[in-house]
Amino acid sequence: MSMRRIELTEGQVFEEAQLNRTGAFNAQAMIAATNIVEDVRKRGDEALREYTSRFDGVDIENFRVSDEAIAAALEKVDPVVEAALEKAAAQIRDFHERQKQQSWINVRPDGAMVGAKVQPLDSVGVYVPGGRALYPSSVLMNAVPASVAGVKRIACVTPPTKDGSLDSAIIAACKLAGVTEIYSVGGAQAIAALAYGTESIPKVDKITGPGNAFVAAAKKIVSGDCGIDMIAGPSEVCVVADESALPEMVAIDLMAQAEHDPLASCYLVTFDADYADQVEAAIAEHLKRSTRADITSSSLENKGLIVVCPSLAAGMEVVNVIAPEHLEMHVANPSELLGQIRHAGAIFMGEWTPEAVGDYVAGPNHTLPTGGTARFSSPLSTDEFVKKSSIIQYSPASLLNDASAIVTIADHEGLWAHAESVRLRRSMLEQGGAVALED
Repeated sequence: MSMRRIELTEGQVFEEAQLNRTGAFNAQAMIAATNIVEDVRKRGDEALREYTSRFDGVDIENFRVSDEAIAAALEKVDPVVEAALEKAAAQIRDFHERQKQQSWINVRPDGAMVGAKVQPLDSVGVYVPGGRALYPSSVLMNAVPASVAGVKRIACVTPPTKDGSLDSAIIAACKLAGVTEIYSVGGAQAIAALAYGTESIPKVDKITGPGNAFVAAAKKIVSGDCGIDMIAGPSEVCVVADESALPEMVAIDLMAQAEHDPLASCYLVTFDADYADQVEAAIAEHLKRSTRADITSSSLENKGLIVVCPSLAAGMEVVNVIAPEHLEMHVANPSELLGQIRHAGAIFMGEWTPEAVGDYVAGPNHTLPTGGTARFSSPLSTDEFVKKSSIIQYSPASLLNDASAIVTIADHEGLWAHAESVRLRRSMLEQGGAVALED
């Protein structure tokens, strides 16, 4: 197993095209998702049952998980797993509580009042992937911020297992996170059901959560009819490592990302070709013990990249071109480099902070921008689960104060009634036909 390698010389510019990124989904996924979404929109539960049978290999009559099934699943949860989920939920909740915004009002000296009313969305749908692994952590990372924001209805959709059941840990995470309803359905069909509603699944205002290429395509399709958080592509990590970093640690952190998916991207930015060889040798040793060696090897061989840079400054520029979802800083003084990092979804500082702490218990959200979108996007937060209404109230004095500017701009834009609505009020005030200014 070997990763693709680029060695930069002093002054050489690293370009995004060298990453060979493929995007969140391909044309085939878009076509398939479009057909599925339209079918579910037309035929509702009937279409859901057909797709669940075809793609998941299970026949389901009632998609909503009953209270009895939830209670039975909770009885089966490993107490050790439950305790870990409780710890994670508490720390995720604490972090997101600190993000909450409040409504605010500002009164200007002329009496005008402006502000914003912040209020939670009425309903949210959380997508939790299945397939190669089970992700109770994704339940917590999506539903806890929604709960903190004050969303009253939180629906979770996740693909059923082959026997039609759901993982007991996912059920436990739903309970901890404030999920109000759970549905055994996945894929693009689940996104369509959340966006448009079916006989058994009421539609929601917004959908969050990662998924495969078909889920990502479906989210793009329904966006506009329903809110979405982001269109997430394959996961990725960038590890910056200098000579102070243990090759074994760097290797296992790259593998921790690679084992997610053969399409996961792993980047190593380092400063010495011999050191890069040591990391690859450590990967080979770790792979002998990996339970997901095939997936890991495929990811590293096909989507892995080592960039050997002539200096730390050049390495930081490579990082900013990559704009990684996860950035690990295995360097002697990572805090000194924070100011040079412009684009990254989450930044993990120092050798004792592997990406896994952020995936599960640290508190910050693990739903992050992928594929270079960290250039303009942020991690999932409570902001995704609220909306804001502007508040404006003018007094007679404030209207007179702004009247000339409003009329000038409206006349320039050719909007007569806009300008006249202010001229009329100004005339009334100037003629004493309205409430006296001192009132």
